[in-house]
Amino acid sequence: MTYPDTSFLCALYVAQRTSPQAIQFMKRQQSALMSTSLLFFEFRQSVQFQAFRHSKDSNQGYPLTIAQAALSALQSNISAGVFQPAPVDWADVHRIAERLTFKYTLKAGHRSFDILHVATAIHLGASEFLTFDDNQRKLALAEGLEIPL
Repeated sequence: MTYPDTSFLCALYVAQRTSPQAIQFMKRQQSALMSTSLLFFEFRQSVQFQAFRHSKDSNQGYPLTIAQAALSALQSNISAGVFQPAPVDWADVHRIAERLTFKYTLKAGHRSFDILHVATAIHLGASEFLTFDDNQRKLALAEGLEIPL
């Protein structure tokens, strides 16, 4: 089972240097990627935040048209079954996240959402984790998840 993080979704839906890797992975992927409300929330919030940043300074973020296209493409893929929503016991995810926090954050400076995504992948029994975030990659690898990118 494969669980993506938000950096992977961003690479799929908004052109960036890691987009070719994400697109190639999806072309090879034969089953739906596991997903959660947390993953979609963070992606949707991030996309809207980038549009907000761009509205305040055109050198920051990206235009609203790009944000709207990304959100629409994600919704189309959800409807098409590219992602499989997984039932999550959030209390268990938070318990795992607490363990990860105390084990790794003081040593490596992991952020809350990065820990929550790795904890969610562990909770769901994922064997693979998709991320382009270097620090999150280290956390996932330390917890025995494979990074196929």
